[in-house]
Amino acid sequence: MAVIVEITQRTVLRPSSGSAWGDGKKVPLTVFDCASTDGYIPTVFAWNAPAPANSALMDGLLDAVARFPHLAGRFAVDDHGRKCIHLNDAGVLVLEATAATDLAEALPHDVPAHISELYPDAENGRAGEPLFQVQLTRYTCGGLIIGMVSHHQVADGQSMSGFSTAWATAVRTDSTVLPSPFNDRATTVNPRSPPAPAFDHRNIEFKGEHSPSHSYRVLPMDRIKNLAVHFPEEFVADLKSRVGARCSTFQCLLAHVWKKVTAARDLDPEDFTQVRVAVNCRGRAEPPVPMDFFGNMVLWAFPRMQVRDLLSSGYPAVVGAIGEAVARVDDEYVQSFVYFGRGTQDGGQELAATAATPGTSFCPDLEVDSWLGFRFHDMDFGHGPPCAFLPPDLPIDGIMVFVPSCAAKGGVDLFIALDDEHVEAFEHICYSID
Repeated sequence: MAVIVEITQRTVLRPSSGSAWGDGKKVPLTVFDCASTDGYIPTVFAWNAPAPANSALMDGLLDAVARFPHLAGRFAVDDHGRKCIHLNDAGVLVLEATAATDLAEALPHDVPAHISELYPDAENGRAGEPLFQVQLTRYTCGGLIIGMVSHHQVADGQSMSGFSTAWATAVRTDSTVLPSPFNDRATTVNPRSPPAPAFDHRNIEFKGEHSPSHSYRVLPMDRIKNLAVHFPEEFVADLKSRVGARCSTFQCLLAHVWKKVTAARDLDPEDFTQVRVAVNCRGRAEPPVPMDFFGNMVLWAFPRMQVRDLLSSGYPAVVGAIGEAVARVDDEYVQSFVYFGRGTQDGGQELAATAATPGTSFCPDLEVDSWLGFRFHDMDFGHGPPCAFLPPDLPIDGIMVFVPSCAAKGGVDLFIALDDEHVEAFEHICYSID
C-alpha cells in the first residue's frame, strides 16, 4: 500500500528588510532566460537520519535566499511590456510534510512510484506564484526528503546547484559562512559591437518557422517509460580506455548511450541521428562569466551522425563528433546569440523556447543534460551528503540526464525516458561495450 504524504504546514519565508539583497528592481529576462524552459524544474534528494530539524533548515534557507534575490522575487511585466523578475522579496514557499514509514522502506519502491507527492505542485503562469518552492518530508525514522522546484527562466542547473550548496552551508555553519553568487545578469547579454548574429538562432534555440522540433511525433503517455541505469566507476574507466585520448566522463558515456539507444531503436541505417547537448557557456564567453553567476547561461550543441556510421564507428570517432560539436559553441557563437537577443529585444519580437511538450518522441534523436559537475556531495546540512537523488518523471521519449551517483563513489547514474517498444532491447545491450 502506498504511503500517504501529509502536508502539515505551509509557510512563505520572506527575507527581512535588513538582510534582503532585492531592491525592488524589475529585471528583464535575458535571451538566455527566454531560451530556457518556461516552467518549474523539480529536484528531489533524500538524507538518512539524523537530519536537521525543519526549523534549522528554514532558518538557513531564509539566510541563503536573501543573497539570491531572484528566487524570492516574482514574475511581472516592466514598463516596456517585457516579462521580468520583480526583486520584491515576496519570499519562497516551504511545505512541511510527514510520511508514516521509514525512509529505508520507502526508497526502493514507494518513493519512485509517488515522486510527485514529494515536491510542491507549482502552477506555472499563476499570478504571484513563488519562483522557488520546497517541501520537507520527514519520515518516522527521522530520515528526510527535500523536494525543490524552481522556475527555469530564473536559473539554470549550475545556478541551482550553487544555491543548494549555499543553503546547506548556511544550515551546517549556523549561517556563519554564507556564499554569495554573482548576480549581474547584464554581464551575460552585453554585445561587444552592434547586433549582427552569424547563426540562425531563431530556428536553433527558439521555435521558428524552420525549427526541427516541429517534425517530432507525439506518443501516448503510457508508452513512455522511465529507466535508471547505474554505470560503476570501473565501467567508466573501461570506456575511457577504449577512447584512448583524453576525454570527459560525460562525453564517453554519451557516446556509449547514443550508440545503444540508436541500436535499440532499430533505425534505418541511412537515417541521421543527433543529440541536443546542453552546454554551460559561462567559461566560453570572452571575457568569461564567473561560474557562480546566478541565472541562465546555457546553449546547445548538436552532434550529428548517420546511423550506419554511428553504429559501426568506434568510441574515439563518436566522442570526437561530440567534442567537435561542443567546441563550436564558442565565444563567436555566444556573441552571435547575444546579438540576436539584443536585436529581438529592440524590435519587441516574441520568442518561444524549443522545450518539448509531454508525450513528444525525439526519435531518432536524443536530448541530454549533464549534472556531473554539480556539487551533490556539498549538499551537507550537517550530517553528510544526500543518500539518494530521486529523479522526477521524464515525460519525453529520448530525454536523459547523467548525475553523479550518491550511492557509489565514482559511479554515474543515467535517468532516461524511452518508448516502451525500445526498452527491452536497450536494457539488454546497455552494458555491452563495443
